[in-house]
Amino acid sequence: MKTLVIGATGTVGSHVVRELLTRKVPVRVLTRNADKAKHLPAVESVVGDLGEPGTLGPAFDGVEAVFMLNALSRTETHEGLSGIHWAMAAKVKRFVYMSVHHADRHPLIPHFAWKLPVEGALKASGIPHTILRPNHFYQNDYWLRDAMLQHGVYPQPLGGVGVSRVDVRDIAEAAAIALTTDGHQGQTYAIVGPKTWTGVALAEAWSQALARPIAYPGDDLEAWEKTALQMLPAWIVYDVKIMFRTFQEKGLLGTPADVERLTKLLGHPPRSFEDFAKETATMWKEASVSS
Repeated sequence: MKTLVIGATGTVGSHVVRELLTRKVPVRVLTRNADKAKHLPAVESVVGDLGEPGTLGPAFDGVEAVFMLNALSRTETHEGLSGIHWAMAAKVKRFVYMSVHHADRHPLIPHFAWKLPVEGALKASGIPHTILRPNHFYQNDYWLRDAMLQHGVYPQPLGGVGVSRVDVRDIAEAAAIALTTDGHQGQTYAIVGPKTWTGVALAEAWSQALARPIAYPGDDLEAWEKTALQMLPAWIVYDVKIMFRTFQEKGLLGTPADVERLTKLLGHPPRSFEDFAKETATMWKEASVSS
């Protein structure tokens, strides 16, 4: 079953491609720039842009399944609807859409809200589909390498209520299972980690993994915003600041039932943050030695 992966060059999508290839599934990827897909092994790449729906015909021609992850943008809803319309025209047999955990409970976070109409359109489309709703990614911490190694701080203001963070490899594995096995049509899966993490607890976990003190500087969103604006567009900072404020006030919490259901889907417990941090610390150390 030839499968189109939309968002294949990103952190999650690249893992979805690898999971499908291990299952001997022929993969096509949609990319705006063919050079970005060159690092993906044994896949067919087609240039197209969800923001330009007229370019999408070759990508959907002959595919039977679709994984869709829409990049963070102010046109995310429009792009998601474009993908669904083309999938309907192609009469795909399976469609897996990556939304976000508790999107319906937090409609004031812009990039959560943008996913809700896409979920609704997918349900109305008649396409056999599965919706994945992952929590905050462990791998987001890759962006914090310099802050931790050079300054000894964990600067992500996640607050003290808790976030049930998840490894992107579990998201990718869940996607591949839903795309290649029966029994997932019409299902929505919360993709969560086995533990709830606060900002303080994450700093402590990184202190253990890196064998050096890592401090949590606190929940000051104004200070975070000032630093973030030096690296990111203002609209993204605005969006993410709202998300962090929501995390600080309400958390983003999975339940034991969510973990049990995900464990059944994967065939193993979701990966732990402690293991991720140890793996990442080793990777950073080896990269430092070789450079």
